[in-house]
Amino acid sequence: MLTMEEALKLSDKSFEANQIVVGTVIEVRPKEVLVDIGYKSEGVIPASEFNDIKEVQVGDKIDVLIERLEDHEGMVVLSHEKAEFKKNWERILTICNEGGTITGKIKAAVKGGCIVNIGVEAFLPASQVDVTVPRNLQGLVGQTFEFKVVKINQERQNIVLSRRELIEQERTEKRQALLSDMVPGDVRKGKVKNLTDFGAFIDLDGIDGLLHITDMSWGRIGHPSDMLTVGQELDVVVLDINREKERISLGIKQKMANPWDTIESKFPVGTKIKGKVVNLVPYGAFVEIEPGVEGLVHVSELSWTKRIAKASDVLKAGEEIEAVVLGINQTEQKISLGVRQLETNPWDNADVKYAPGTKVKGAVRNLTSYGAFIELEAGLDGMIHVSDVSWTRKINHPSEVFKKGDEVEAIVLEVDKANQRIALGVKQLEKDPWEKIDELYKVGDVVTGNVTKLASFGAFVGLQHEIDGLVHISQISEERVDKIKNVLKVGQEVTARVIKIDRGERRIGLSIKAANYSPEQIKAEQAVLDALKPGEDLVALQHAFDAVETSRD
Repeated sequence: MLTMEEALKLSDKSFEANQIVVGTVIEVRPKEVLVDIGYKSEGVIPASEFNDIKEVQVGDKIDVLIERLEDHEGMVVLSHEKAEFKKNWERILTICNEGGTITGKIKAAVKGGCIVNIGVEAFLPASQVDVTVPRNLQGLVGQTFEFKVVKINQERQNIVLSRRELIEQERTEKRQALLSDMVPGDVRKGKVKNLTDFGAFIDLDGIDGLLHITDMSWGRIGHPSDMLTVGQELDVVVLDINREKERISLGIKQKMANPWDTIESKFPVGTKIKGKVVNLVPYGAFVEIEPGVEGLVHVSELSWTKRIAKASDVLKAGEEIEAVVLGINQTEQKISLGVRQLETNPWDNADVKYAPGTKVKGAVRNLTSYGAFIELEAGLDGMIHVSDVSWTRKINHPSEVFKKGDEVEAIVLEVDKANQRIALGVKQLEKDPWEKIDELYKVGDVVTGNVTKLASFGAFVGLQHEIDGLVHISQISEERVDKIKNVLKVGQEVTARVIKIDRGERRIGLSIKAANYSPEQIKAEQAVLDALKPGEDLVALQHAFDAVETSRD
């Protein structure tokens, strides 16, 4: 019960709604605080109205705002928060106008931003929290910052704050200070802010600089992410500064010595090296011989004997290989390498091993229209030209005599080391039968052979010793022959008489109708042949073969 004295005091004291009074904390509960203001009933204040409920103690004196003298339970409705707001509002207005700064503590994260306690509650939009909007606003609750007052609405009694403007202002001041203080060659600490295909943007604590991919390493880099990650801290070298455009070029490879400065002494020409294939291109392979140093093996330097179309046919990316340094251009930072130099060039002693006149054996590796390629040893071929297949017969295509895989014996005719060519011949294995033609055939001899080819002007007859004779159309029959195919067939055996031998033109003239002629008749026929026009004469065999026509039905 109230004492008489307390009752008198209470009667002297008036309480009204919206009045600020001093209350005494009489109980602290988990979710509310019970406060006595000297009224006939106590009031309850939610714990959420206090910055930290743990700091509230029984007996504490606090300012409270009377919202209503009684609620439905007969208790006075109080607010500590509104009392503080009302008490602080005028103070806030006097110490802080729009554009001023104030310290506050982030009280809660709400939709669209944060509630900040600056003595009264103020609103901080999410877009004004930082230069980039934080993903987790809840993580800022309880932190104290400086804020700029953006807007004050006295009628609604609300305040809008910005932290971003202060940060940007601070960064601008820092940026100007850094630009004025920074000089090329400085080493600065920075943090990787962003990665692109061409480089990385580095935050230098107030200003961004570009670290180009070419200034990251003396060696090859496919992408900046091969070396850097966003958020990584590192030391960078200032390469160039454009103060007007506020652009800074940075580098990190400049912190290390350029390996190309000592390249000529470290890898003199002729040095055998080991390296890793880092890039394959149509014309060769780039090989890393040490960090920051690559050499090129051109496709022409991969093999002494094989024709390699592209490097990827024989090499793989990541493969470890050996090579020989062929040349260095320090100015252009280029090194020429060779793989074939690890082995002896078979062409170096080809003229000794395959001297002209040497008899060789090999398999037919390839056939072309002009000859056959014979493999003499791994990667070393010789060629038999069609003209060196037979002394007596014209070969139009080597497939008439050879096929791939055939084992062939031949004679070395010539070695051209400069152009890496070896000429071979098959006919040279035997003597030219025309050298002793007088011993083999004489005018007047009767010979037997088979028709091998038909031409409009006559027929070719295969004789012994692989020599062909030509029967002119006028020498087939006593009767006039309009078309030779009407009287002779390929493969048909015929008997004829030798009526002419021309050593210079390497040709033998035959006559079927003169097989039974007397010597006088033969002389007469010879005179007829000698009188023929050039186009009708017995042409040299190599030209006659070109005009051969297969008999037609």
